Amino acid sequence: MRKLLTLAGIALLWAVPTAAHHSFAAEFDQNQPVTLKGKLTQMEWLNPHGWLHIDVTGPDGKVVNWAIEAGAPNALVRRGLRKTDFPIGSEVIVEGYRAKNGSPTANGTNVKFGDGRSFFLGASDPPQSTPAR
Repeated sequence: MRKLLTLAGIALLWAVPTAAHHSFAAEFDQNQPVTLKGKLTQMEWLNPHGWLHIDVTGPDGKVVNWAIEAGAPNALVRRGLRKTDFPIGSEVIVEGYRAKNGSPTANGTNVKFGDGRSFFLGASDPPQSTPAR
């Protein structure tokens, strides 16, 4: 009976869809750094990456909500961060790299708050360019 339950458990794990992890280069463009200034609207403390959402007002006055990929929650905690360090409505400046697909999505490297606090978001490091030979 125990063996049957174990096999059933393994079968269930295979049947449950999982979120695929991706490399930086698969989704983001290291040649398109971006600096975004806006208001924090949401902080998703999820695995495999946390996400900050900020409203950014463009030069035309139009507000666009950007999704910024951050490190995994456990990586952020190891850096001394907590979800409460990201109060909704805070003015932030985020540095990172744009998504290749042109959507308002970026891989975040740093976030700076209006009070001067600055945090490394470090979802992943952009690939380093290889010197020409």
